[in-house]
This record gives sequence, C-alpha cells and structure tokens, in this order.
Amino acid sequence: MSIAADNTTRLWALVAREFWRKTRRRLRAGPIYRWRYSGRTPERVLIAPPDLRLADPQIALEIYYGRFPLSGHLVETGGQSPFLVEVPNRGWQRSLHGFRWLRHMRAAGTELAAANARALVSDWIAMHGNRIAGVAWEPATTAKRIIAWLQHSSVVLQGAEFAFYRAFLRSLAMQIRYLRSMAREMPDGKDRLRARVALAFAALSLPVPSTALRSATRNLADELDRQILPDGGHVSRNPMVVLEILADLLPLRHTYANQAEQPPAALIHAVDRMLPALRFFRHQDGSLARFNGMGATIQDRIAAILRHDDTGGSPPLHATHSGYERLSMGGTTVIADTGTPPPVEVSNHAHAGCLSFEMSSGRQHYIVNAGIDTYGVADFRPLARATAAHSTVTINDTSSASFAHSQRLSDLLGSPLVGGPRSVPCQRTDKAGMQGFIASHDGYAQRFGLHHEREISLSAGGSILSGCDRILRSGGSQSRRNGPEAVVVRFHVHPDVQLFRDQKERLVLTGPDLDTWVFVSPDVPADVEESIFFAGLAGPRRSRQIVLSFRASEISEVHWQFSRTRIISRVDSPRG
Repeated sequence: MSIAADNTTRLWALVAREFWRKTRRRLRAGPIYRWRYSGRTPERVLIAPPDLRLADPQIALEIYYGRFPLSGHLVETGGQSPFLVEVPNRGWQRSLHGFRWLRHMRAAGTELAAANARALVSDWIAMHGNRIAGVAWEPATTAKRIIAWLQHSSVVLQGAEFAFYRAFLRSLAMQIRYLRSMAREMPDGKDRLRARVALAFAALSLPVPSTALRSATRNLADELDRQILPDGGHVSRNPMVVLEILADLLPLRHTYANQAEQPPAALIHAVDRMLPALRFFRHQDGSLARFNGMGATIQDRIAAILRHDDTGGSPPLHATHSGYERLSMGGTTVIADTGTPPPVEVSNHAHAGCLSFEMSSGRQHYIVNAGIDTYGVADFRPLARATAAHSTVTINDTSSASFAHSQRLSDLLGSPLVGGPRSVPCQRTDKAGMQGFIASHDGYAQRFGLHHEREISLSAGGSILSGCDRILRSGGSQSRRNGPEAVVVRFHVHPDVQLFRDQKERLVLTGPDLDTWVFVSPDVPADVEESIFFAGLAGPRRSRQIVLSFRASEISEVHWQFSRTRIISRVDSPRG
C-alpha cells in the first residue's frame, strides 16, 4: 500500500471513530439521558484541594472591573456578565467556562474578591447550569470547571447564603454525573485523563459512597497506565502536557493523603516518573524545549511544580519511550527529538520535527525550534508544525510528516498528523569527555527513497557541539546515484542572539551575556535567511536561521560545528 493510501485509510478510520463518538456524546447530552444527571445533592464540601497554578491578585481586580484576560486575549464586558458577551474566540470562551481564574480571587484574599467570585458562579448557574449545550458543557471544559470549583470552593462559599450554597452543590453534583457519563466518550489524550482526575477529586472532596471512590480511583489508574510512558513522558510527546498533568496530579496526590485514603500505585508511580521527565525537557533558564506543541514557557510555573520533586540529581539523559535525547556538559544543554510521531488520536499538536534539536548555553538559547504561538492565530499553526520550522533537515522543501488540514474535517478532528517516520533507530555514543548519539529516520523514504541520519556529539567540557547530517538511500548506501534532491539543513537562531560574520567569514552567535559561539561547516557554504520564532512570550518574533543547502546527488554528508569562544572581532551582520 502506498503512503498516501495508507494515510487516507488511517484518516478515515479516525473520522468514523470520532463521528460515532460525537453521536453518542450528543445522545448523552440530550433529553433521553439528561434525567440521569439529577439526583441527591451533597450536604457539603469536605475538603478544598490545593491549586499549584500561579495566581495574581491583580487579575482578580481586573476581573472585578469587567476585564477578563483569558487565553491570551483581553475582553472588556462593559458591566455585563461575561457569560452574556459574544466573544468569537473559542479559547477565551473555554477559559471563561473553565473557571481556573478563580485562583486569582483566592490569591486576593478579600471579601470583595470572594463576593465577585460568588456572583460570577451564580451567573453561570443561572445561564448555563440547566442547559447542557455549547462550549460551557464540552467535557474537557466541564472537567476543568469541576476541579476549579472544588479547589476554590472555600472562596466561592465564603459568606454565602444557604440558597446559593445548595445551588452550588446541586450544580456541582449534576456536572460530576454528566462528566462521569461522558468520560468514556472523550477522545484519547490529556482531556480524558483530566476528566478522570476531576472525578477522583470529586469522590475525595464530597461525601460519596466508598464504591464511588474506588471506581474513580480504578478508572484514573487505568488512564494513567495508558497515557504516561515508562520514562515519564506523555503519549502525545508534548512537553507542555507533562507540565499540565503534573499540575493536576500533585494536588490530587495531596488530597488522597489529606483524606487518609491510599492513592493508587499508578498515581504515585506516574508522578515519580513525570517529575524527572519535566526536568529532562528543561533548559537551564527554566524553559521547556519546543517540540510537538510546546510554545512559550512561564518559568515560575515549572518552578512551582518542581518544588515537589524529591528525586533531585541531574536530569536523565535518555527518554527512550518518549523519543528524545539530552546532552549536557559544562553549562551547555542539547535536547533532540529522536522519536516517531505519536498515535494519530493524540497528534493534533504534533510536529514534523524528527531529529531536530535545541542548544542552550547557560541561561541563553542559541539554536531553537520555532515552537508555537499558543494563543495566536490558528492559521500560523501549520507553518510552526512543518519540518522547515525546526532545526533539522528538509528534502525537496517538504515535511518529513503529513498533516490533515481539511476544512471539512477540522471541526471533527482538528489537524492530526497522519504520516511520518515509522522507524527512528537511535544509539548513544557516549564516552569519556563526550556525550552524543546517532539516529536516523525514514520519513522521506517512500517519497524520495532517502533516509536522514544525524550524528551529534558534545565535548570539550560543553564547548564544542559537532554534528554530521547524512542523506542515505533506502538501502543504506549514500545517495549520490539517486537524483538531484534538494537538501536543506536549518539551524534556527533565537531572536535574542546576535548573528554576524567575523574576519575569517565564520558565522558568530553572541548572546546578551556575551557568551559567543562560532559556527563552521567545511563541506557547504553557510547562508543566513529570515525566520520566525513563534514561541515568544509576547507572540511571534522575527529571527534568523543558518542554512546549508546542497544536492543529495552531489554531496552525501555535511559536517558542522558550534564552538564556544569569548574573543571575537565583529565585522558585519549578515542578512537573509
């Protein structure tokens, strides 16, 4: 079967599965099933679980004045309830109905903030509490809302009258029953896992029969065993998902302990694996490497999670199951993608970045991937996911993986990755005074009969990063007889780094701290072109990239090297 036919078959199988899942979901939200969500109202909230996400009292004040800065967008309600304002941005709507912003009211710690929180919750109950429809009742959003209402119930219920107290608990119980019914119909991935986390929180925080807690615990354990890989990564291969899930699992583990309940072994083991995995993906400045859906990092968020890491020690160098390698010496960190694409069901944010890498020295990033603009225009996402947006090799100006970008299917599936490397063998080459690996992938094999092999080593106490990119024929030999394929090796430079040529015509990268790296490639002249760094905290930024271009029929391998030095004579600044 050809690669195109195989991808089409996989795509339509996913379409059929998702269509049937959404049909069952609509039935469960309809009037035939809705009676199942009514029932006994809990008498009280037994415990308010902790929330590890960062909180800002200033945002509570902004919300009080009708300004809602959610999901990267600021919306002013003009005195109306935010639940009455028509906002076309779906991410903002989901953040509003997810209620995670209640943590800012808790941080404010004032009666005014508590009263405002109570008023907003009351508005939601009145407008959406009895109408199971729209963004407000998407299962993923409902899971976030249940967790937020439980975590910040002490703020919402502070000074509440009995009528509101009962209405709050009645609505919460209805949402829990709804989510319990919908969880099994949710698509695979972190949202389904969060739904199981929310139901475990509910079983611990409300007076429920012991059978309900046992069921919630068992379902959570099953989902953790499926989604958390043996090395602590997530099945989606997205570093941000590891951070997001830990922000829910750590408070859940704490809540089990506070209620004198034994947490499932799967929860304990998942947390113990995921904390080192989070450190694996972290550069020395505290930010996470930009692979497979990772955008800008708020370092304080990671620091808040890693305070709970008792394992200590240096980050691991291998993430075999997740498909990543790490090199770390003398203040230099290199993190590389050496894995196959994630399963198609969880690939909506996956990138075609096989064998790409990032390099940082101290707290400065030098070579990066473009990352994504988390809250930006969706039209740019395909550009950020393409192989050309990564520090790796492209052949014939195509990506090493394929994406489904059909407008007809986007509402149903999003944009999954439906093709890509099927084999990415990787071997460490560490020895005394040197760390390295050699890996290859077959993402271009069926289209062009070519494999990309990359060898990287870090030596001299972290001062020399050497690499070699080889283009091999499918049989394993070098590609000279295979035609004039255009090969481009890209090294995307972080926008904070200056790039210029010295008197010897070498490319020089200088960071704000004056740490300087020299790039040389003896086999192919190095050019400089324009690029875009999508993962800036303030949005996309202009940047540049070092480019090595050649024909696979003429050159079978190129060597390159970054070497750290501190004495450079600058002569000019190259332009793309």
